[in-house]
Parts: sequence; structure tokens; C-alpha cells
Amino acid sequence: MKRAPSRARSPQAPESPAARRARARKIERALADAYPDAWCALRHESPWQLLVATILSAQCTDERVNMVTPALFARYPTPAALAAADPRELEALIHSTGFFRQKAKSLLGVAAATAKDFGGKLPRDLETLVTLPGIGRKTANVVLGTAYGVPAIVVDTHVRRLANRLGLTSEEDPTKIEMDLRDLLPSASWTHFTHRLIHHGRRVCHARKPRCDECPLAPWCPRIGVDDHAKSLT
Repeated sequence: MKRAPSRARSPQAPESPAARRARARKIERALADAYPDAWCALRHESPWQLLVATILSAQCTDERVNMVTPALFARYPTPAALAAADPRELEALIHSTGFFRQKAKSLLGVAAATAKDFGGKLPRDLETLVTLPGIGRKTANVVLGTAYGVPAIVVDTHVRRLANRLGLTSEEDPTKIEMDLRDLLPSASWTHFTHRLIHHGRRVCHARKPRCDECPLAPWCPRIGVDDHAKSLT
């Protein structure tokens, strides 16, 4: 059977930096209109709790993490308390989040460094946060943007997929994607943009079957790779 022509749209000519910035701002405003209250789904009461929850969220749903953290925080309320935890007891508490041995190792390492080197309080700058054991730019930006109010762009799997699909970057490396998005948007919008894009990725712009007919970003989306991906599933 002859396949129908691809419906994926692509720019007729290379998009200028100015045009891309203008389109990015329209996408930002559309996300704000669609998801004005979208924010971090990980429940936390402090920057430290957010860091722990973010580590646990790797390859795990936020819902599952939120089920695990109340008991974890009650048992180990401070970095010092967590640093002194018995690894097997810690592993048992976080077992259901998956990869529990590696996550326990990461938690013990970052807890010990935070307690010893920073008096139990997480640093407020990216350069220092990423010196902590097991903390990369993504996790550091989660803490900075969500807990400390420092403008930050978090490149998780949703942001990476949607930023490429929307034609806001052609990069695959998370740091390069972060830099491209930083260049397109004013810093005051970075954190909200991140949370709203993640929310949109979970609700509408799915990896396998994006709901383009319902998408509030459709007027500004070139749908890069959408139909190519659909063909690969047939």
C-alpha cells in the first residue's frame, strides 16, 4: 500500500535567530495560558527534601516518589541523619523507586557532603551544587529553580523531546539544549517554562502518540519528527 505523504511540517527556509526567539516567546505564552498553575510534582518542604526526591525520581514516577518520601523524611529528617543511615535500611525504604542500591549510594554520598561541607544546607549556586556527589546540572537546576527561586532550565526527558519537536533546538546533549533555551527566553520565565513544558509533555505531547489535534502549541510547532516516528511504529 502506498503511504500517504507525511504531514509533518518543516520551515521552508532556515529560521533566523530573531524569528526563533519570537516563536519561543509565543510558545511560552501559550504554555502559560494552558497551564498557569503547573509546578513541580515532587512534594517537598525544603530544598534538601526536593534534592532527595529528585534523586529518587530517576526512572520512577513522581507519584511513586511521593509515596516513599514521607516515611523517608520522617526517619532521616536532616542530611546528617541520612548520612548516618544504615545502607540496608535506606535501601528498604526506597526499594519501590527502582535502582535502589545506586540511589541509596547517591543519597548517602550527597548527605555526607552536605552535612560536612555545607553545615547541612544546600548551596544556592550551580557551580557549587554540581560538586556534590552524584549531582548533575539537571538535579542542581531543579533545586535552584524550584526551591531557591533562581532562574533555571531543567532538561529532563520531556524537555529534551519537546524542545527538539518544537524546533527550539537541534541538540541532543542536555547542557547544549539548556543553553539554547536560555538564549531564546528571558531568565524570569525559565523555571515556569520548564515546569509547564514538562506538564505539557505528560498530558498532550506524548513520545509515541502526541495529541497534536488538542495541542495549544500547534500554531507554532513544526512537529519535527512526529510523523517519522509514527511511521516507525507501523
